[in-house]
Amino acid sequence: MYIYSMHKLGLSPTSNTLSDPHVITSAQYNCVLELLDKGLSRHAISTTTGISVGSISGIHSKNQSSISKATGDHPRKLSPTNTQYIISFITSQKADNATDATKTLQDITNTSVTIKTVFRALCGVGMKAVTKRKQPFLSKKHRRMCMDYAEAYQHWTVDDWKRVVWTDETKVNHLGWDRKRWVWKREGEGLNDRLVQGTVKFGGGSLMFWGCMFCEGVGYGTKIDGRIDADLFVSILEDKLQQSLEYYNKKPEDVLFQQDNDPKHKSKKAQKWLQESGLQLMEWPPQSADLNPIEHLWHHLKTRLGDYERPPSGITEL
Repeated sequence: MYIYSMHKLGLSPTSNTLSDPHVITSAQYNCVLELLDKGLSRHAISTTTGISVGSISGIHSKNQSSISKATGDHPRKLSPTNTQYIISFITSQKADNATDATKTLQDITNTSVTIKTVFRALCGVGMKAVTKRKQPFLSKKHRRMCMDYAEAYQHWTVDDWKRVVWTDETKVNHLGWDRKRWVWKREGEGLNDRLVQGTVKFGGGSLMFWGCMFCEGVGYGTKIDGRIDADLFVSILEDKLQQSLEYYNKKPEDVLFQQDNDPKHKSKKAQKWLQESGLQLMEWPPQSADLNPIEHLWHHLKTRLGDYERPPSGITEL
């Protein structure tokens, strides 16, 4: 609360202003404007100055354009400078949320302020709280390697890309799969069975599947029993990959083999097999965005599985 002496307000115990609220001096008028601009309520200003609430309302109405908008019956808890501090904390990544920004502001300015006040200040400047997106962590080395990958293949033609054999594993859930399912609802319609997709915590199960894809079409795939390791991975390449090459009448030197940097793919046994088979390996940057187009194939596969009227009775039927 801002306290002004009777002398500063131009008032005295015998002043006619106290008995006649309609007689306001220039100094009093300017003082009321100042207090309004600082965010004090009309009742608080009336208590401090002795000027009637009606007179203060009249001054406010005549000077609305020049008076900062008050946030309520209390003066602002954050100065414009402190608000700028908070915005700077957020945009410079010194703080992620209102809680962090409040602690940082208190440490720097030794100001007592609540998280709710900081939250309102951030909303007041047009910012909003959102959930952070999750994506692979990229170190400087990872960024450099991703850039090297992009530069190495930026001038490739369509014919160059047609040589690539894309491979990957995917998980297929027994009961549905992890994707949003959309439904239309009426305005004001309450929750009902039509708007709910059922889930189970136990007994659903899933299987892992390995597959490959050529420009001409899909290759052979296989269900993976148990945990896949270097030995199982090499046996899959010897069986399913070789069958796929034969199906499309391709030799190892005709294709460029793609795989990600999973440890089983980078194992000594797998690397030795690839070298002895004559397959040329495409370099794949670590922690890269999932650019493998076989992801579209998995999406198509799982969408078709979801089109069945009833789910499979078990993993074997899946």
